[in-house]
Amino acid sequence: MRARALIAGLIAAARGLAALGAALALAAAASAQAPGAQGVTAASAFGVAPWREAVVSVADLDASAAWLIEDGGWQEVAAGPLSPAELAYWKLPDTAAGAFRLVCAAGVETGCIRFVRFDNAGPQRPIRLAARPWDTGGIFSIMLRSEDVQSLFDAAIARGWWAESEPYRFAFAGSQLVNVVVQGPHGVNYALYQRSAPPFTQFPVGRLSQAFNSMRMVKDQPKSLAWYREVLGFATLFDAPYTDPEPRPNNFSVPANLATTIVRQAAVVQPVLPGETGRIEVMQFVGLAGRDLGAHAAPPNFGIISVRYPVRAFDAYMAHLRARGAAPAYQGQGVAITGLGVVDIAALRDPDGNLTEFYAAR
Repeated sequence: MRARALIAGLIAAARGLAALGAALALAAAASAQAPGAQGVTAASAFGVAPWREAVVSVADLDASAAWLIEDGGWQEVAAGPLSPAELAYWKLPDTAAGAFRLVCAAGVETGCIRFVRFDNAGPQRPIRLAARPWDTGGIFSIMLRSEDVQSLFDAAIARGWWAESEPYRFAFAGSQLVNVVVQGPHGVNYALYQRSAPPFTQFPVGRLSQAFNSMRMVKDQPKSLAWYREVLGFATLFDAPYTDPEPRPNNFSVPANLATTIVRQAAVVQPVLPGETGRIEVMQFVGLAGRDLGAHAAPPNFGIISVRYPVRAFDAYMAHLRARGAAPAYQGQGVAITGLGVVDIAALRDPDGNLTEFYAAR
């Protein structure tokens, strides 16, 4: 019986090594593709799918979720205490406790937001305290679509929230857009997009859609973009500069007399192309020097902590990342996270200190 068990174990190990080798070979082939290539990317070769949720640290779960639920039509899908294993994963003290509230747009299970409250976890401050858009470090915003940006803006202002501007109309990459960045508790930004032309049909929008992108302000956009491409193995959807066509107020509060000269160098990456979800955007305001807030981008501080990507071949992907010099800042095995299951999970820091998480259910 012992011999049979040993043989079975050896066979299983061999199969695991073969799967790892196949994933690494596929990733190597994907890495050689041209920037922005369609189809298999290095990340998707390991089964990295669009991010499922953003993690947002707040003091009041109900106050932070109310705009999404009551004004945007989102729904609560889970709530309760944070597990001891999740608190330990975040390297919080033994005294720490907490709770969460997971909310999603109606009818979807991706592009959700997990509000978390950390109790007795030590000093807390907003990650992007008193920040301007060109201050770097900390995730700047979560992006959503709407069929009526003006009414969502009005609802946020009625709640005592604030904004970078009033709704702003502009053209980009062949689309006619209305955008506004509204700011909730702790400086958490939600960027709302309404596309008037051409019509957006890739997923339901309604009053407030699922989240589809997150923006990170960076010091060196080419360096940050290279990290997401070469380390994480993401593909580039676009990499393009933008300036306003005329001096006018704009959605990032750049003074009107500088709006035609300050270049907003932005790029979007994602693990799977084509696709309309699971994106990360990196932007640099070329010519504007802001503060670096990256050192504060960690729990238990308030703000957007991370976005979480599911990955099928977790161990193989971790090996891929380590081979490129990316050691996890946080890592846990068998971590119970309600709504995700019992997961193996890791968080990595980008060049500006922002966290991105990857997990696989056991």
